[in-house]
Amino acid sequence: MRETKQIYRQRVTALREQMRRHGIDAYLVMTDDFHGSEYVGDHFKCREYISGFTGSAGTLVVTEDSAGLWTDGRYFIQAQEQLEGTGVTLFKMGQPEVPTVNEYLAKNLKDGQCVGYDGRTVMASGAGRLKKALEDKQIRFCETVDLAGEIWTDRPPLPAGRMWILEDRYTGKARCEKLKELRQKLDAEKADGILIASLDDIAWLYNIRGGDIMYNPVVMAYTVVSGDKAVLYIDPDAADSDTAKELACDGVELRPYFQVYDDIKGLPSGTRLWADADRTKVALISAVPDGVELIDKPSPTALAKAIKNPVEMKNEITAHVQDGVAVTKLIYWIKTHRDTQEFHEGKITELALCELHLELRRQRPGFLEESFAPIIATGAHGAIVHYEPTQETDAPIEDNNLLLMDTGGQYYQGTTDITRTIAVGEPTYEMKKHFTAVLRGNLALGSAKFKYGCTGANLDYLARSPLWELGLDYNHGTGHGVGYLLNVHEGPNSIRLRNADGGVGAVLEEGMITSNEPGFYLEGQYGIRCENLVLCVKGEKTEYGQFMEFKTLTMVPFDTDAILPEMLTQREKAALNEYHEEVFRTLEQYLEPEERKWLYDVTRPI
Repeated sequence: MRETKQIYRQRVTALREQMRRHGIDAYLVMTDDFHGSEYVGDHFKCREYISGFTGSAGTLVVTEDSAGLWTDGRYFIQAQEQLEGTGVTLFKMGQPEVPTVNEYLAKNLKDGQCVGYDGRTVMASGAGRLKKALEDKQIRFCETVDLAGEIWTDRPPLPAGRMWILEDRYTGKARCEKLKELRQKLDAEKADGILIASLDDIAWLYNIRGGDIMYNPVVMAYTVVSGDKAVLYIDPDAADSDTAKELACDGVELRPYFQVYDDIKGLPSGTRLWADADRTKVALISAVPDGVELIDKPSPTALAKAIKNPVEMKNEITAHVQDGVAVTKLIYWIKTHRDTQEFHEGKITELALCELHLELRRQRPGFLEESFAPIIATGAHGAIVHYEPTQETDAPIEDNNLLLMDTGGQYYQGTTDITRTIAVGEPTYEMKKHFTAVLRGNLALGSAKFKYGCTGANLDYLARSPLWELGLDYNHGTGHGVGYLLNVHEGPNSIRLRNADGGVGAVLEEGMITSNEPGFYLEGQYGIRCENLVLCVKGEKTEYGQFMEFKTLTMVPFDTDAILPEMLTQREKAALNEYHEEVFRTLEQYLEPEERKWLYDVTRPI
């Protein structure tokens, strides 16, 4: 382990040598690809390569005499462990007296010094905020150097998967219809064209999918759509002749991936180009020539993608039933194997359950792949919010403790994401108390009835209130949007106290799918999270307006072995019993007799 930490020290030193060669005083290494994807291909894992931190979010800042890693509350414990001994200091974002990256640079840089980063991996809006924060110091910026790539001698190549067409029976809307609606938005904005760089937006718009990012079925691409033309920039080998012909039938022209830069540079003066600075890299925005007017507004594809159409909503219900069968079978297997010799010898481990869970999903119709790396976390590992078992960390499932399982699947019928925390053996009273508080928050949010116009910030309190009553909390958002056979984390909808920009987020619309996942984490002991996906639907309409509510998509029982019934109100008991009745009624036909009997027992009314 010590030798591994030394490697990261050496890589930071090598990066500093390149900084000196380029005259750069501070260099930023992002957790990002050229498109702002949450998960990235191996080619883009520069921050991980240099620092050793493997989380999906974080920024590394290296100066001549310091190195810091900024990440959010999901990764505090993980980052502390992985950065120890590397010479990289952890900065816990959002914590008292912890500066932001911009504040840190503003304090520590001297007048006239130089900040560098690969502009292909930094959002235009983020670069703008950084420049504003440093404007008093006359800082110079070098946005065209990939220093991490210069020291990464065996760097993996760019992703190069194949693109495929998702049929209209799954998408619910043909690409020609989507392009027509997008052009109507362009006309309303008096825009000549729109540049889109976010991969899930592009996949949604053209009804294409790919395999360029693990867990996210997207293809590396850019697109520019104008009133009479739609150009898709991809690897020339990504589309076979049949796929290219089908796209061409809807007026979609294919061009080489990196040609987008030359085409943007060649836009004529007077063009009005729509490009969202929050979802487009600064290198691409910098390619826009003088005389072209930029319209910096959220891309209309983001909201359109988040609002699932009737076909997508119906399909999602099917996906969650099949996924529920797989997860329920896994829980049954764990519960019935606790007294086996295999369990007592420590052969049932986190990774073994990951493999079993994947196999159970593969048996379900429509399953394609997992929607993210499975989080199977026993005991203290459960307190690491985004823990991912590896060969080095794999642990036997602990008896008389809690087991947290956060997993998901990609199906032709949609994307799933579910967390269940189950009791293995006999949990302590404290474990049950904390579990019940988390469950109460999940039930309250899932049962919410709210007036149209509310955002997730208006509802977040419902999920946290039972924990706040105990003086407890969790350090992550309560809910994120979920794509349709796309990214498991999708905007603009979310449920959290506030967004990173301090705003309250998007209005919850009919058709949006959002996670409902309160949790509690006791470092060094255990973690708890109860997660369902919920579909926003219309409720009653009265003289006071349109009311909205959630339909729970996830169909998996909660573990009654971890519940303190006396902590539940009558309303909460009714909500839990109603949910469990629906779970049994939905899943019983897919289960073996012994599994069905077990499910009947664990879903009996409390």
